[in-house]
Amino acid sequence: MRRPGSAGTARAVDGGRRAGVLAYTSRLAFGPGHRGFRVSSAPSNASSSAAASPARIAPLAVSACTVTTALGRGLAAQAEALRAGRSGLRRNDFGEGRAGEQRLETWIGRVDGLEEAALPAEWARWDCRNNRLAWLALQQDGMAERVAALRARYGAERVALVIGTSTSSIGASEEAYTRLDAPSDGAAHAAFPADLRRAILHTPHSLGDFLQAATGLRGPAVTVATACSSSAKVFAQAARLIHAGVVDAALVGGIDTLCGSILFGFNALGLVSQERCRPFDARRDGLSLGEAGGYAILERTHAAPEAPAWLLGYGESSDAHHMSSPHPEGLGAQQAMAAALARGGVAPAEVGYLNLHGTATPANDSVEAKAVRALFPSDASGDGLHASSTKAWVGHTLGAAGIVESAFALLALQHGWLPGMPGSEQPDPDCGPQIGFAGVAREVRYVMNNSFGFGGNNCSLLFGRAQA
Repeated sequence: MRRPGSAGTARAVDGGRRAGVLAYTSRLAFGPGHRGFRVSSAPSNASSSAAASPARIAPLAVSACTVTTALGRGLAAQAEALRAGRSGLRRNDFGEGRAGEQRLETWIGRVDGLEEAALPAEWARWDCRNNRLAWLALQQDGMAERVAALRARYGAERVALVIGTSTSSIGASEEAYTRLDAPSDGAAHAAFPADLRRAILHTPHSLGDFLQAATGLRGPAVTVATACSSSAKVFAQAARLIHAGVVDAALVGGIDTLCGSILFGFNALGLVSQERCRPFDARRDGLSLGEAGGYAILERTHAAPEAPAWLLGYGESSDAHHMSSPHPEGLGAQQAMAAALARGGVAPAEVGYLNLHGTATPANDSVEAKAVRALFPSDASGDGLHASSTKAWVGHTLGAAGIVESAFALLALQHGWLPGMPGSEQPDPDCGPQIGFAGVAREVRYVMNNSFGFGGNNCSLLFGRAQA
């Protein structure tokens, strides 16, 4: 059986094939999903040749949503901060011991209180920073109660759990290696300290395994690890499971927390700024890292008539241009956005807000701006698309970016506030009028979210107001 989220081998796009990719084209072939626990790390789809536009899909209700970031816990804290212009970024104060001594000069989006928020005793075997944030986020906006009601309504086996992360609980593994016990009893090698000898904690499946236990869900449990697109792709995977009849509903989400591997790893790539990140600003010089967690519930629309929003479409692509840099013309980004619009039956001109990937790295923002300018109509009057990155508010939350920025897009849909980009004042020359630097109060009907990961692994999501 073909793995869900996979459609063969990725091929780079050469000049002779570009026209087909830039149009509303995308070859998207997916299997029906499968039961079981695994990590998906392969490109979602890959086609460099012209193909039919993906067919329109039945929308799904987004019946609940929550997110916890450096701005605070729950949706109300996010909405208040976005409207008030209050960024959650602060000077880096993360890390203890050697990590603290070598602390990077940068800004981060840190969630307060995780150090004191140990998991309840029954979940102690999963205790680590990442799973603590997963538990904390689950307690906001009534999400734990909504999941319990979902389980009671459909049955635990008929609700999928699809969760995204890029590092899972690697922070605990880092700690274990810094506290190795000396060899004893004739052992040839040092061992992890006794309190961290919990095998599940040191696998990419730690988060999904914990949440499956904590929620009591017994349907397909999938951990998606496709770097920064992880918790956007969970919506697509869950939609396929529901549309295929494998499940009746899904809990989707994403959690990622700060750790040494992330801070020092991205710094080694030359991607971390010493200042607050400034997406799409001509002076930008890198990203600010953050941590966050959030969830959403997806159901068929007839089963959730009170849902405020619908997931209308998704688009996935892999331009396979470079391990850490996007295609210079944004071909994969355009392909993902176009596929999401086609699945939702929505024209580019109808989209009111687009939450951009916008990491504030020079290459990413320039490429994404070109892709947006190529796909969406220009309206110099300011009444057209408003596109902005919210990473200057919470940092780049990596595997949690998709759920965080989907929640921000849904807040824009619900409250009519389209956020700007604090600190970004001098537009990059590649920016068209679609890129909005200041917040705008405007009612919109359709919103989108872009999440692009390493390896050109792209995902775009299209949401809209629930329709009678």
